[in-house]
Amino acid sequence: MNILHMPDDRQRLDSTELHQLEQSFRQWVRDTSRSDVSLSRRRILVIFLLIRYTGAKLNEVLAIDPFRDIDLERRLVIFRDAAQGAAHNGREVPISEDLSGELRSILAEPDFREFMRTNSTVDPGFVRRKFYERAEACGISKQLGGPEMIRKSRAVELMQGNMPLPAVQVLLGHSTPNLTCSYVSFSEDEIKSVTRHFMERESSRKTSARNFFFGKVQTLHRGDIQTRVDLTTVEGQRVITVITNDSAERLGLKEGKLISAEVKAPWIVLQKSDREPQSTAENRFEGVVEGINRGKVNTEYVVRISEGTRLCSIVTTDSSRRLDFGIGDRVWALFNCFAVVLHVD
Repeated sequence: MNILHMPDDRQRLDSTELHQLEQSFRQWVRDTSRSDVSLSRRRILVIFLLIRYTGAKLNEVLAIDPFRDIDLERRLVIFRDAAQGAAHNGREVPISEDLSGELRSILAEPDFREFMRTNSTVDPGFVRRKFYERAEACGISKQLGGPEMIRKSRAVELMQGNMPLPAVQVLLGHSTPNLTCSYVSFSEDEIKSVTRHFMERESSRKTSARNFFFGKVQTLHRGDIQTRVDLTTVEGQRVITVITNDSAERLGLKEGKLISAEVKAPWIVLQKSDREPQSTAENRFEGVVEGINRGKVNTEYVVRISEGTRLCSIVTTDSSRRLDFGIGDRVWALFNCFAVVLHVD
C-alpha cells in the first residue's frame, strides 16, 4: 500500500492529534520518580520522536545506534540498510534544530548513555504496547496510535504543509520516487535542501503566508528597473514573480539557486472554467476544491493543484455565495507576479 495516497481523516492522525500524542509521551516520562523507569521511558520517547518527525519505520528506528547514527552537528538521522552493513552510507533524513537540540540533551546525559550501553536492544512488541497505551491515554484509538499509523500521518502532514511529493518519498525511503521531469533536474543534495527547508519552516512557523513553493531559479530576465524570476518547483510547477533589480542583487539570485516563494491567501483569485482562463495573472494553476471554511465575513477555500501542493484562497463570504463552489469542483487558482514574495535562506 502506498502510504502517500491521501487517506480519509478517520484513517490517520491530524497534526493536533499528533501533538496530543507527543504531549502524552512527555507527561508519561515526567510522571515517574524512579530513575530506572525514567530512563526506559525516555528511550521510548526518543523512538516516538524519531518516527513522528522522520516518518521512519519502527524497525528502522530500533536498528540505529543513536550515538553513531544521529549526527547532531549536521542535524541528520542516518537509517542504514541492515543487509548492506554499518559501512553503508544509509538514508540521511534531516531533523529540525529544535529536535536536534532535544536529542543532544538526552543523549548527553551520563545515566542515559550507560542505560543504552547496558540495554542495547528493545522488544518491538513492548514499544508497540507503549504506543497504544499513550494513544488511549489521550483519547485516541489504539489503532491510530501504532508506529505505522504515525508514519502515515507524518507523510500526510508533510504533504499538507506543501512539501513536494518527491521530497516526501525520498525522506520516507521509497525505492521508486515519482520521477517527474522536474525531479530529475534536482540533484540529491538539492532534494535534501528542500527537505531541510521544510523541516525548519515547520518548526519555526514565522510566516503568516499559507501558500508556499520551494524550488530553484530556472531563468532570470533583467530589465532596466525590475527582474522577472521564473521558479521551478520539485513537482514541476512554474511560479513567476517580478522584483526590483536591487532586490535580485540583494538576494544573490542566479540560475539554479534554491529559493522559496510565498503568496498570501487573499491574493489568490479562484475561477471556474473548462479551459485555462484568459487572464493577466501570470500564475495559473488548475486544481480541485478540497476544503471550504465559511465564516460570517470571509470564506476560505483549499485547492489541491497537485498531489503534494495545496493553495489557500480567502474571499468574502458574499463572493463565495456568488461563486457557489463545492467540494470536488475543478477551479483555476490565479495570482499575478507582483503577489509573490521571494525568500532565500
